[in-house]
Amino acid sequence: MKCASPIARLENQTLDCLMPLHLLVAPTGKILHVGPTLAKLVPATPMVGMRLLELFQLRRPRNVVSMTDLAAVAGQKLYLQFRSTPHTGVKGVAVALPEQQGLLLNLSFGISVVEAVRDHNLSSADFAPTELTVEMLYLIEAKNAVMNESRNLNIRLQGARIAAEEQAFTDTLTGLKNRRALDHVLERLTNSPAEFSVMQLDLDYFKNVNDTFGHAAGDEVLQHAAAILVEETRPEDTVARAGGDEFVLVFNRLVDFEKLKSIGARIITRLEEPITYDGKPCCISGSIGVTTSAMYETADAAVMLADADNALYQSKSDGRGRVTVGLGGGNKIPDAAKQKKVS
Repeated sequence: MKCASPIARLENQTLDCLMPLHLLVAPTGKILHVGPTLAKLVPATPMVGMRLLELFQLRRPRNVVSMTDLAAVAGQKLYLQFRSTPHTGVKGVAVALPEQQGLLLNLSFGISVVEAVRDHNLSSADFAPTELTVEMLYLIEAKNAVMNESRNLNIRLQGARIAAEEQAFTDTLTGLKNRRALDHVLERLTNSPAEFSVMQLDLDYFKNVNDTFGHAAGDEVLQHAAAILVEETRPEDTVARAGGDEFVLVFNRLVDFEKLKSIGARIITRLEEPITYDGKPCCISGSIGVTTSAMYETADAAVMLADADNALYQSKSDGRGRVTVGLGGGNKIPDAAKQKKVS
């Protein structure tokens, strides 16, 4: 096939405009002309002059191994793949040129168009004006934009939900867990085989701080106490403000009374260090009651809290600033001992 005449050049220009992904192939398999977009796919390799089957692997029909075979399946759908990386796949159809001058192959990317655009940095100018691929790319881009915005919205909503849940389970003054969160933790632990301990703490002399220095001083004392409790516990433990100057500590997988009493004594020692407010010392202490799930045949959160509370009252009754181990099994101290409680 000769391509030197102006008419031939015009034909190539026309083909380039209408079918930018085409090839003209001689009967010998030699590539005579390549559409501009197809040429961009392998810019480092001049396709004109190459053999078609050296450039492409014909994946389907599988029995095509020569130009004679290819001419025999003219008009059928072809699936080809570049032999060079990134091994872009294309599909197309071959038609015979007049007077046995070879074949015209028109190709497209099919469903792999998105990958092809990404891999070869293609734009709308690389496709035929009537090609629906451009509109499809716009739709894909619009869909991706909508999906990204939807994902971002879901992330924001999830973050807002988590923040709302966290706020619902947090004591606003101290930043500790609140009673609602404590109930959830205890419910989870009582329904699991893991052993745990409950420690109840009441601040001694806290009422004196409020009466003497005001509620602002009391708030600062509560925040100071909360910080001590967090520092003296592990990340897997739970520290909650149950209300007023009452705190509950839940120790996960710790039921050793000696260790618990040591932790309690350390907390009390730190609480008894004077807290300066407005240049004046605020002095408090702490009374603690402890019980563990190992003391019960079946752990019950309400019973354990009651026993730890009774042990706390016993600490108050015995002079405050101490740790008392609960009796377990819902045993109660006499009401007379409770009446001796002083804040």
